[in-house]
Amino acid sequence: MMEDRVSGAVNTVKENPMKHVTGDFEDLADLVIEEPFSLPSPHITAIEMLELKKIIEHRATREKIDGVVITHGTDTLEETAYFLDLTLKTDIPVVMTGAMRSSNEIGSDGLYNFISSIKVASSDEAKNKGVLVVLNDEIHTAKNVTKTHTSNVSTFQSPQYGPIGIVTKRGILFHHLPVTDEQYDIETIQKHVALLKAHAGMDSSLLFALKEMKIDGLVIEALGQGNLPPQTIDGVKDLLDAGIPIVIVSRCFNGIAQDVYGYLGGGKYLKELGVIFSNGLNGQKARLKLLIALHSTPTQLSLQEVFSK
Repeated sequence: MMEDRVSGAVNTVKENPMKHVTGDFEDLADLVIEEPFSLPSPHITAIEMLELKKIIEHRATREKIDGVVITHGTDTLEETAYFLDLTLKTDIPVVMTGAMRSSNEIGSDGLYNFISSIKVASSDEAKNKGVLVVLNDEIHTAKNVTKTHTSNVSTFQSPQYGPIGIVTKRGILFHHLPVTDEQYDIETIQKHVALLKAHAGMDSSLLFALKEMKIDGLVIEALGQGNLPPQTIDGVKDLLDAGIPIVIVSRCFNGIAQDVYGYLGGGKYLKELGVIFSNGLNGQKARLKLLIALHSTPTQLSLQEVFSK
């Protein structure tokens, strides 16, 4: 991205400005540059995510590369990172990074984050840790990281857990390790999964509409520990009766959705209806996980097992 000096509008440019400085990093790594697409991150879909997966696996297998750095817009960076984390079949370091300030702005952070990411991707210690997100001297896991501020350069945080490592002038330091590893097979994107956010007074109108849209699955960011207003229950039952799985996460960014409350619309009530509860994911990541799982797991029971991990 570059900022227009006259209008102030930030827009895409024909080629990534990082390509003009990669020759300066020969002491860090032997870089092979590929630019499959140049898109603002709100334009990224699961189709592009799947293409990145295939490119990485091809190069890792055929060319024996040692690591990967992906430059990505920050709005959907965490979603692409998590999609790749769930689907990539490789143990080499895969690092995603971005910038909160455009490449021609004063204090642009893109180049610094790019250099930090090369250091992490070329580190043997970064192997077998899943897809990592590196910005602002911090190393985060794809599962836990999220964008927390609209414009601050330290926007990427991992609520509850924090980063698993840091980038220093002397090297890379990991102080935590991921304890779970999930891999799912996916070759095409054909399913349609929707995401809704619950609110006080919410009714079933959107749920009925989604059924008519022939969706394949739904994720709801529910209230508190995983509760919904009672007016939504008719819509929830209608979707479940049609065989459309519903996954519940919390709209809170800390904590885990659980089936605790037994009143009409409470989590325990929803669980008894057949709603699936997710183990700590935010809405956008739970949507991607359900999308991937619907391509690779055949039953509702299997989906519940997927989301209990």
